[in-house]
Amino acid sequence: MRTGDPLPPVEDVLAALATGLWRWDNRAGLVTFDAEAARLVGLPATATTLTEAGARARFHPVDWNEIDGVVRLAVAEGTLAEARLRIMDDQGHVIRTVRSRSKPVMHGDAPDSYELIGTLQEVAEPPPGASSRTPVTGDWRRSREAFLLDAGRALAEADSTSEVMRVAAGLSMPGFSPDGLAVFGVAGDRLTVIGHHGHQPGAEGPFTDMDLATDYPAAEVVRTGRAVYLSSPEEYRRRYPAAWPLAARFNRQSWAFLPLVVAGRTIGAWMAGFAYPVTFTPDERSVLTTVARMLAQALSRSWVAESERELTDGLQKSMLPTLGPEIPGMTIAARYVPTGGGLQVGGDWYDMIPLPNGRIALVIGDVQGHDVRAAGLMGQLRIALRAYASEGHRPDAVLSRASRFLNGVVENQADQLGARFATCLYVEADPLSGTLEIARAGHPDPAIRTADGTVLMRPTAGGLPLGIDPDADYPTTRLVLESGETLLICTDGLIETGGHDFDSGWARIRTTLETGPADELEELADALVQAVHGPSSHHTTGPLADRREDDIALLLLRRTAEARAVPAARRTAMTIAQAEPERIATARQQLRELLHDWADEDQVDSAVLMVSEMVTNVLVHTDGDALLVAEVSSACAGPRRLRVEVADASDDLPHKRRPGELASSGRGLVLMELLAQKWGVDPRGEGKSIWFELYEPDAGPEAEAGPGPGPVSRETGSSGESSGASEPSGA
Repeated sequence: MRTGDPLPPVEDVLAALATGLWRWDNRAGLVTFDAEAARLVGLPATATTLTEAGARARFHPVDWNEIDGVVRLAVAEGTLAEARLRIMDDQGHVIRTVRSRSKPVMHGDAPDSYELIGTLQEVAEPPPGASSRTPVTGDWRRSREAFLLDAGRALAEADSTSEVMRVAAGLSMPGFSPDGLAVFGVAGDRLTVIGHHGHQPGAEGPFTDMDLATDYPAAEVVRTGRAVYLSSPEEYRRRYPAAWPLAARFNRQSWAFLPLVVAGRTIGAWMAGFAYPVTFTPDERSVLTTVARMLAQALSRSWVAESERELTDGLQKSMLPTLGPEIPGMTIAARYVPTGGGLQVGGDWYDMIPLPNGRIALVIGDVQGHDVRAAGLMGQLRIALRAYASEGHRPDAVLSRASRFLNGVVENQADQLGARFATCLYVEADPLSGTLEIARAGHPDPAIRTADGTVLMRPTAGGLPLGIDPDADYPTTRLVLESGETLLICTDGLIETGGHDFDSGWARIRTTLETGPADELEELADALVQAVHGPSSHHTTGPLADRREDDIALLLLRRTAEARAVPAARRTAMTIAQAEPERIATARQQLRELLHDWADEDQVDSAVLMVSEMVTNVLVHTDGDALLVAEVSSACAGPRRLRVEVADASDDLPHKRRPGELASSGRGLVLMELLAQKWGVDPRGEGKSIWFELYEPDAGPEAEAGPGPGPVSRETGSSGESSGASEPSGA
């Protein structure tokens, strides 16, 4: 060929170099070979077009799978696809090895709509035992496949961000392992560091909060969704001069920044830094890309799991009550352990309700089901029970009303809830006498551990589960909890979990009650849960919760030994009818007799004045009678308390007024606000009750203020201005 002659056709030049051209149209599913490429793949030396299936038959099946992954990587990164491929004859024998280099050309935005145009060139097989990082069979490929299998399994089992980072830090890639890792997340338009490994504490500082527009490789990866490979410090300095000073101090030689993509959305970036030069061959990029995909999926799962755990904790905290203040003469402990899976919320619950008569109600129940609907129905039922109890109803009436309420809710939402019911146990406890009044709706009976450690199941009368029959009756059983005795009420999850039936499960719980801590109620509660599921906390989540077959709720109530020294309360009660206003004087006299040994005469006068005002208001502003109940309770270590209630059948709540100087009424609640240390108005099932409390001043600092102006303590939610309580017009 002489100078100035025209160049020969490209195909002739490539053929002279034993290099063929081929084109793979992924849209049409066709592969076209020129004459030299056809010869190299074992076909006659003439241009030909094959289907993908026909082309696949010319290559070793392992290598075809390999080239498919290499091509997808090149399409994703916009780089060349390079691979070694073994050519097979019709009898399945390898006739030669070729090297393929191709460039993907995208058609539109669809990820699977592309065309590859490349070359095929025959190459010599590497000698046996030679190290190779190209996609040919050998030790490197087998170790890579084993590595990816192990990495995928470990990342799939990680259930938290910290666990994912721990697994990522322990990955040892075959033939090349990074000495530093960092995972970046996206928060709005900021790049943040989620976790890192191989760096000194605090080294992540400059990278923890970066603008996505920053000239930093990880930021570019998040913006574009494409990987960035930097094989040398010179390349890093040339491409990212602004970020190079931050990276230079780590003394690394190569870096790979890969996008973390889930469902087509880039959620962050992964940085792998190497202390030695890495050329990032297609095989190495393939391994890094595969790990990045697995890492993205693991992080996405862990974030979902952590969000669910946060939601679970929030639901539990909103649905489960605090146990409130200490109860004189009694101690109480409670546990709730959700079932495993999902949001870990269900239909079990417990509650502790202060009652208008100074007693407390303990409630435990189980709505059928272990799903969000059961949890929502439980929340509604719990609120209804609390409302009925706060109105002052007896235990049987509370459950009857709750059953009617639940039946109505289920009927109105039958298409969503299906057939639902709930079991429940309601205990009204008198802290002074230890009397327990129990109503039961299809729930397991309570158990009592006596002072000497004997455990007895206490059979109680009961009715149908709530929600089945709106007219069901619930008889009441009265027990007395003696000093040193402990009451256990629980849901069936504590008894029947672990393949136990009721009898064998109860035997297990009974043994724990008998041998558990005798003095510390909290430790006994932990021991009961541990007997079923192992170590627990007040609210358990995580791997332990995943083994649970049913929710667990339990309440322990112990009457302390000091309760023996608590004298019985004394009380008086009388009804003042509309036609007997003269009995107001009798009421005043009875109250003075009840307080005959009260230390502060001014408080006695204040109490008599308030009772007179309360009863008079009922007779003047309602059409019914007034029921007066006054009780003086004694305590071992605190002040004596006077509690007076006046109830009537009117639903009209009183309105506090500002009477003028010459007004003849309207001062009732004003007087109570000045004279009482606690007061309030409680709606009842039929009517209302207005009450006040006084404490002897010589028994404790809380009562030293005595009657008269000064700080006034009111019950929240049902008293004074805080509850909207007020006095009838004209009072």
